[in-house]
Amino acid sequence: MRISVIGCGYLGAVHAAAMAKLGHDVIGVDSDLRKIEELQAGRAPFFEPGLPELLEEAQASGRLSFTSEMSAVSTAALHFVCVGTPQRRGENAADLTYVNAAFSDLTPYLSEGAIVVGKSTVPVGTAGRLAASLAEAAPHATVAWNPEFLREGHAVSDTLNPDRFVYGVPAGHQGLAAVSALDEVYSASLAGGTPRVVVDYATAELVKTAANSFLATKISFINAMAELCEASGADVTLLADAIGMDERIGRKFLNAGVGFGGGCLPKDIRAFMARAGELGADQALTFLREVDAINMRRRSRVVELTRALLDGTLIGKRITVLGAAFKPESDDVRDSPALSVAAQLQLQGATVTVTDPQALKNAAQRFPELVFEQDTELALTNAEAVLLLTEWREYRDLDPIAVGGVVKEKVILDGRNILQPTIWREAGWTYKGIGRP
Repeated sequence: MRISVIGCGYLGAVHAAAMAKLGHDVIGVDSDLRKIEELQAGRAPFFEPGLPELLEEAQASGRLSFTSEMSAVSTAALHFVCVGTPQRRGENAADLTYVNAAFSDLTPYLSEGAIVVGKSTVPVGTAGRLAASLAEAAPHATVAWNPEFLREGHAVSDTLNPDRFVYGVPAGHQGLAAVSALDEVYSASLAGGTPRVVVDYATAELVKTAANSFLATKISFINAMAELCEASGADVTLLADAIGMDERIGRKFLNAGVGFGGGCLPKDIRAFMARAGELGADQALTFLREVDAINMRRRSRVVELTRALLDGTLIGKRITVLGAAFKPESDDVRDSPALSVAAQLQLQGATVTVTDPQALKNAAQRFPELVFEQDTELALTNAEAVLLLTEWREYRDLDPIAVGGVVKEKVILDGRNILQPTIWREAGWTYKGIGRP
């Protein structure tokens, strides 16, 4: 099929390259000229494992191109809208500026029978509103909603081998046509057994926000248990292992630590609450306020634990933070717990050095007042405390004896509970985990 992808950020760039690999002719459109230049040159404008190779392969095939001109999409039969929906400044609600603009800019170039497929995460009711507007301006076109379920660090595999497809379509022949077109786009995955669910617009929109809210709730639950474990002397890791054996609960996302961040979970649960309020159903999601509060409280808790490890004061202490990205295998620092903690420590008088394998450039743009060092050994030199806040493999594999030879004081706070406490303590370290005795 001839496909366009509107918005070539994290979601759009991966989707465009993956669709080309599946055999479709794809044109990616974005207003950011620097991003387009990078993509045209086969370079990913952000770090995502496997994406540079996928871009190179797709462009070599001749099936993938990028442009800043919306008119280039006029020959496409299907258009994926993959623009961002950030949190509105000063509010919890989602900012739909980019989604609205994408639909508006796309409308003059829609051919007969064209299908516009939203992949952006939007408040419930958005697809219906956009479909009604499009019915007036371009009655020959159809709107569908096909939410994405990408995990940063695994986006390529999640796109090429998803665990499910959700199609939100209108009733009648337009809906049948949309289903047929999407089935053709995803035919390889469907033939491989990937399940699909065909639903109405509202249900499709709710799937992504409901899934993210559930995951956020599970993470905040185990972090709340970590607080109780610290107060009682229990071990939250063993607690998670035990309750995770219950198949109704499961062990995934039961890892206590400094909490979640990134560009999805925090803003999605806030937008979910805001939309519920607009619909008069705000009481149904009041629990998400506590989920959000628990998550944010973990950051200040890490600061307090660090202060306790340093005999009650942070002033003048040299602290090294391992990790800047909100999660490993990513250079995304949006709402990063690691950077939030680093900034709080510095504000309270510590001298903080941050290191990360991929995210330092983005981190420096957000927190220019912090000190950044790419070389892990240099970052650790003369540190009086080490905080592991992003669970990159190279930090998981650190040798406590070797690290002990460069720091000033052997004090480590494992903000992700990924190290082996016994090994570090036997090497002479004061080790503190989250919710562990």
